[in-house]
Amino acid sequence: MKDNRKRTDDFIDDGRVIADMNVDGMPQSIFRRFSLNNFGTRKEKSDTMKLSKKERRSIFLAVAASYLVFGVVVFGVYGLFILFCTNVWFK
Repeated sequence: MKDNRKRTDDFIDDGRVIADMNVDGMPQSIFRRFSLNNFGTRKEKSDTMKLSKKERRSIFLAVAASYLVFGVVVFGVYGLFILFCTNVWFK
């Protein structure tokens, strides 16, 4: 009995990757140990893009406009459904 307990306590995680568990279509783990590529070497940091103030503003306005269009479409369909229900379906 004492030997079984000792064998489980001897395990030490050295951080090596034996098999890559990244599968297409599955979400990534929320816990990150450190950044490694598929071959076990550290990834090089990619260059980040520097955007000017005008470019950032135009991206923000484009995203806001797309959300606004989406909201108008959703609420418009909801309004048409309410009109259909009150004028046609419930009569």
